[in-house]
Amino acid sequence: MKIQLQQQSVRLRIDEGELAQLLEGETLHSSTQLGAASVWSMVLRLQADECVSVTAASEAVLIQLPYEAVQVLAGRLPCRDGLAWEVDAGGAALQLQFDVDVRDSMRQRGPRRRTDAAVTPSV
Repeated sequence: MKIQLQQQSVRLRIDEGELAQLLEGETLHSSTQLGAASVWSMVLRLQADECVSVTAASEAVLIQLPYEAVQVLAGRLPCRDGLAWEVDAGGAALQLQFDVDVRDSMRQRGPRRRTDAAVTPSV
């Protein structure tokens, strides 16, 4: 899991293997050692609720995403467009973006076939 933090925005990007783990009900963890006795962690899991949940403590953040939304995203991979939410973070809006690495999806799934393209008959 790759995490990008910038002001009031969090971007999470995972690969196909991590997506499979999430969809199977597993939890993803990412930890960073910040000092001799300090570790900061981010935990990501799916939930049945349609809302996004962000719970923060001094040493960890738990993000829970809606299972159904992630499952729909998985069905349209590979694609560059992920999921985005605006979450209330104690009076400030937190922009949360969730993506599946498009290059990894292309390697795993192959190119997406366009079924909605207009077909022009040959003359």
